[in-house]
Amino acid sequence: MADRTRVAVLISGGGSNMAALIEAAGAPDAPHRIVLVLSNNPEAGGLALARASGIEAIAIDHRPFGKDRQAHERQIHAALEAAGVQVVALAGYMRVLTPWLVGCWSGRMLNIHPSLLPKYPGLHTHARAIEAGDSEAGCTVHLVTDGVDEGPILGQARVPVLSDDTPEALAQRVLVAEHDLYPRLLADFCAQQNGVSRS
Repeated sequence: MADRTRVAVLISGGGSNMAALIEAAGAPDAPHRIVLVLSNNPEAGGLALARASGIEAIAIDHRPFGKDRQAHERQIHAALEAAGVQVVALAGYMRVLTPWLVGCWSGRMLNIHPSLLPKYPGLHTHARAIEAGDSEAGCTVHLVTDGVDEGPILGQARVPVLSDDTPEALAQRVLVAEHDLYPRLLADFCAQQNGVSRS
């Protein structure tokens, strides 16, 4: 197999999607490997999970930078470059990125969003789907562009909305779908980067 694509995962919290990505990247035939987990939150639970898996995990706290988002992102970019990262996967990273960082990683940064985009970009996706009377919800993996949750869609998974659903119950079912969809699409994306067919 060609050299594996070097992937960084950016998180802000517990890192359940990150954990799914790490597990999938550990497969012998995976076209990528997770070389760095980075968080803007030093207390993010996912950092300890990553370290327990033998992966370098660092926090670059956004708070000392105040409103200077780009100064914070320059530190993130430097850490990504120092680790030789080729692809970035956002997994519950709760900061809106500036056009500067998005431009640095254009075509090489993925995100997962808990709705069937273009429906419900931003927050409170499950409550909005229930309030709208939708029969299905789901999740979307897309490339990151300057617009929030607007980049080209790489794939989606659909989950039925039940008649007695709460946002919390729906969120849990969508999360199960996320943990299946994101690892598969990240692997496919990295294989394409390597010029390898996975079909």
